[in-house]
Amino acid sequence: MTVTTPQYFDEAAVRAAISPAQAVEAVQDALRAGFDPGTDHARVFEKLTRGQFLLMPSEVGQDAGIKIITVNPDNPTQGLPRIQGLYILFDAETLTPRLLLDGAALTSIRTSAVSLAATASALVRTTDPLDVVIFGAGPQAIEHLATLRAVLGEQRAVSSVTVVVRTLRTVDIAEAHVVEAGSVEAADAVAAAGLIICATTARTPVFDSADVRADAVVIAVGSHELDARELDSALLGRAQVVVEDVPTALRECGDVIMAIDEGALTVGTLIPMADVIRGTTQLDPERPVVFKSSGMSWEDLAIAAAIIRTAEVNQ
Repeated sequence: MTVTTPQYFDEAAVRAAISPAQAVEAVQDALRAGFDPGTDHARVFEKLTRGQFLLMPSEVGQDAGIKIITVNPDNPTQGLPRIQGLYILFDAETLTPRLLLDGAALTSIRTSAVSLAATASALVRTTDPLDVVIFGAGPQAIEHLATLRAVLGEQRAVSSVTVVVRTLRTVDIAEAHVVEAGSVEAADAVAAAGLIICATTARTPVFDSADVRADAVVIAVGSHELDARELDSALLGRAQVVVEDVPTALRECGDVIMAIDEGALTVGTLIPMADVIRGTTQLDPERPVVFKSSGMSWEDLAIAAAIIRTAEVNQ
C-alpha cells in the first residue's frame, strides 16, 4: 500500500474548508451519533521553560487525532501569537496520518462552535431581536459573534453588540459599542442583554449577576483554572448550568467548582451538553442558561474530520 504525505492546511485553508455553521453542526452531529464525551482522552499539560505544551488526543469512530499546542505568554511582546501548534488527523484503523491543520485556527473555530452548539436551542426559541454583550475584545469575541450570526441566520436578528473592555480602545468589531468594565453603561448593557459572552483572562467575576435577565443565555470560555472564574456563584445558583462533561467540569472549570464549594450549585444539577443537543433535557425559558466550556479533545477531532470529508468531496 502506498502511503501518501498528508496535506497541510494553513489558517486560510482551514477557514476556507469549514464555515462557522458547519463547525457547529460537526460538534452537534458527533453527540447525536452517540459519542460520550466522558470517554474522551484526557488532555496533557507539560511545562516548558518559556511556557507549556498542551497535548489533546482523541478517537471517535474511524478518526483519531491529536492537537499539539504551545502557549508562550511572552510571545505577543515579540509580535508572535501566544498560542501556536498543529493538529494531526489519523485514520483510526491504520493510524496513518491523513491531514495536518493549523492548530491555533482549529482551536479558534472549535471554541465558538462548541459554545453555539450547546446554546443554539436556547437562542432560537424566540424571534425577538437579540442584544449581545461581549466581555473581552480578542479573537474569541470576534469568533463567537461570527458563529452566532451563522447559527441565528434569518431566525433572529442581532439588534446591538456591546463590547466591555478594561480600558477604552478601538476594537475589531465594527458594529460594537465599546464600554469600560465596571461602568454604568456596562451594567445597563448586561441588564438588557439576551446573550452575554465572556472571553477574558479575568480571574474574578466580570459582572454582577443580579443584573442578568431571567431568560438570558451566558457563555463563559475564558477561564480554565480551578481558582479562576468569570461568573459569580449567584448566577450559577439560579441558572441552568450546561457543561461539556460533568467530570471534566469538576476537574477544570473554576466557575463551576467555586460555585459548588460556596454552596450555590450542586453536582446533580449540572446538565451535559449532549442532553441538550439530543433533546433529552429541555431548558426552562424562564431561567438563565449558563454554558461553561473547558474545551475537549473530541471537539477538535469532530471539526478536523468534517474538514477532511469536505476536502475529499471537493477533490
